[in-house]
Amino acid sequence: MICFENVSYSTSGIDIINNVSFKLKKGCFTALIGANGAGKSTLARLCNGLLKPTSGSVSVGGFDTALVRTSRIAKFTGFLFQNPDRQICKNSVRDEIRFSLECVIEDKTEIGIRCEKTLQEFSLNGDRDPFSMSRGERQRLVLASILAAEPELLLLDEPTTGLDYRECMHIMECVSRVNKKGATVLMVSHDMEVVQDFASEVMVLNDGSLLAHGRTKDIIRNEPLLARASLLPPQITELAIRLGGGYENAVTVDDMVLSVKKHIRGAE
Repeated sequence: MICFENVSYSTSGIDIINNVSFKLKKGCFTALIGANGAGKSTLARLCNGLLKPTSGSVSVGGFDTALVRTSRIAKFTGFLFQNPDRQICKNSVRDEIRFSLECVIEDKTEIGIRCEKTLQEFSLNGDRDPFSMSRGERQRLVLASILAAEPELLLLDEPTTGLDYRECMHIMECVSRVNKKGATVLMVSHDMEVVQDFASEVMVLNDGSLLAHGRTKDIIRNEPLLARASLLPPQITELAIRLGGGYENAVTVDDMVLSVKKHIRGAE
């Protein structure tokens, strides 16, 4: 679905992405992690043609982003900005969702059906003014408007920033359902717990360079690698590493509880 070949990107004489190469298979759920300023958001924008590489090539869905219009890639790609206020452009929730659908569908009847279905699925009031909603509700609206168009590729830039736990889980469960239906997901995230719980693979970016790309469970347990990127493992994973023998495979609270119970029984 996405192929980077020796991609670099610079602006105003500043190098932001440095000779990055990777491939993401269709249907995968990949998290892109790294410290602030690592180049994560820039890389995400290179994935949908909003930015063009200074050198190298970016292929998305078989299209070279330097050779086709961004609108062509947008037909099958959904992009969620970190700040929902940068995406909302209509005065009602219903119109916001319709606007997204009108960009990819011509049949007005189909647009109406999908719009009402999306409002119901996300428990949204179509007559409401988006800017009267909370930050979490606005984030949910933007995601709903994107998912209504049923994109093949979903690019998420820090989708859970500023959300409480309930809002975060609702957003991520929606994304997970779309991924299970076949959509490819690339998620920029600083939340290692969310990465651990939802992503099947992880890419680590540091100062514009790709340090690693592999299975989530391998990446999040690699402390030297994470340290190079100024990152910490998820809390449960870090505790499991510290405890050592018998705890290494614990990645969730339930895993840790089971490991503790086994050690207690063993001690008896």
